[in-house]
Amino acid sequence: MAAAQLTASSVSVSARNFSAFEGLRPSSVKFPSIGTMNAAGVSHRSFRGLVVKAATLVAPKYTSIKPLGDRVLVKIKVAEEKTGGGILLPTSAQSKPQGGEVVAVGEGKTVGKTKLEISVKTGAQVVYSKYAGTEVEFNGSSHLILKEDDIVGILETDDIKDLKPLNDRVFIKIAEAEEKTAGGLLLTEATKEKPSIGSVIAVGPGLVDEEGNRKPLSVSPGNTVLYSKYAGNDFKGSDGNYIALRVSDVMAVLS
Repeated sequence: MAAAQLTASSVSVSARNFSAFEGLRPSSVKFPSIGTMNAAGVSHRSFRGLVVKAATLVAPKYTSIKPLGDRVLVKIKVAEEKTGGGILLPTSAQSKPQGGEVVAVGEGKTVGKTKLEISVKTGAQVVYSKYAGTEVEFNGSSHLILKEDDIVGILETDDIKDLKPLNDRVFIKIAEAEEKTAGGLLLTEATKEKPSIGSVIAVGPGLVDEEGNRKPLSVSPGNTVLYSKYAGNDFKGSDGNYIALRVSDVMAVLS
């Protein structure tokens, strides 16, 4: 049977065909030789050169970034390239970092008649919401500009269990998933129900009202709570799984 071949010479892509994407800056898209396609399938190198870069590139002529309002500039922690056992991870398997170092802060915001300064300081190691902020490439490193409210907490050690939540966030150690059904059947990892119950490890100081006073949270460390199933940010610690979420996502205290 004759093999059907698709080669780079048979595909012509003109730069003008991408004119609709001129506003997408500074993303770069690179299509190398497509390779061959035959009845056996596509060669392993067909799309290896596909590069999509989503971060905004700050030109070298700019030497500093000053966040405005209640925004914070964070230098993103580099993703781990190896497992704990030394196995190299491909880019697709590397976890997206959710932490970094605060390198600049804005002047704060006004609540009612009260002027609030940014509560995190430069040099602090912070953990932030997974999809928060705008990523920028600056001085050869990846940074994130985000609102202070998107910062989950401050982490002064390498262990997530020591996280100090900010504002109205609650830090919870998740209960272990049930290994068996009520009838005694063993559950596989795929069939285990994701727990939505855990023990409160730490709580933030609360939000600030228009008079400038902190409103304490309705839960305390040591409480066992039931929380919304799809809320918050999950973290894996050395001794179990944790979640940080807003107190409004805590539905009940169990006793």
